[in-house]
Amino acid sequence: MKPGITQLCLKRERLEADLDQAKACGYEAIELVFSDQGQPGIDATNAELDAVRKACDARGIEVSSLIATRKDSGSLLSPDAASREKRCAILRRGLEIAERIGVDGMLLHPGQLEAQDSHYRAWNDCRDALKKLAPAAEKANCAICIENVWNKFILSPREAVQFVDEVGSSHIGIYLDTANLLHFGFTEMWVRDIGKRIKKVHVKDYKRNPPTWTQLMDGDCNWPVVMKELRAIGFDGALISEVGGDEARMKETTERIKKIMAL
Repeated sequence: MKPGITQLCLKRERLEADLDQAKACGYEAIELVFSDQGQPGIDATNAELDAVRKACDARGIEVSSLIATRKDSGSLLSPDAASREKRCAILRRGLEIAERIGVDGMLLHPGQLEAQDSHYRAWNDCRDALKKLAPAAEKANCAICIENVWNKFILSPREAVQFVDEVGSSHIGIYLDTANLLHFGFTEMWVRDIGKRIKKVHVKDYKRNPPTWTQLMDGDCNWPVVMKELRAIGFDGALISEVGGDEARMKETTERIKKIMAL
């Protein structure tokens, strides 16, 4: 394992500056955000994508995963087919980028449930969309990784297992967020139950009472047990920080990730 950071925590104005900051803070891996706002761009040419890969390699930073997004990103959970297709088009573009620069995982925030809609309908349409995308993910050798986020969808490890298994592809999995589930569950249980369906891991921490986002190791995540369970499923990827802040805080986060890795 190695400490990493998502580009969401950086300025995203100039890729080289973000990579230099990540390197200076001790991160060895990065999750890049390809969008229509900031760098790198989702509509980058192949030459520009090659330059992204070269810039990361020159600094010795692994590109552990990517996010593909646009200002108008659509939603895989929407009852509107056009909105779902908008998100699918972004994912297809993300897979093209991943194949070009050699990244094996792409984060998917599937969208938000709407109160007037049906959970069954959202589940089935999202599952079916990912079934159609799975061959492209397999071709690109890049897993589409659904993150457990506060969107009222996939609220338990049982649901996570069922959803991934219904899609039925080794290139559709879970992007485990260690803190997003702490308000209503236990991180180590999710790891134990989901197993090798976990493709990528975001690390942050959370205290249940009072509900507060915290620095790593200051919340309710049972890191010694979580690390034991991650090793038990053979996970050896980057632990990608979603803890933002100034440079001093990011350096402290790196050191805490290293402490967690040593548990």
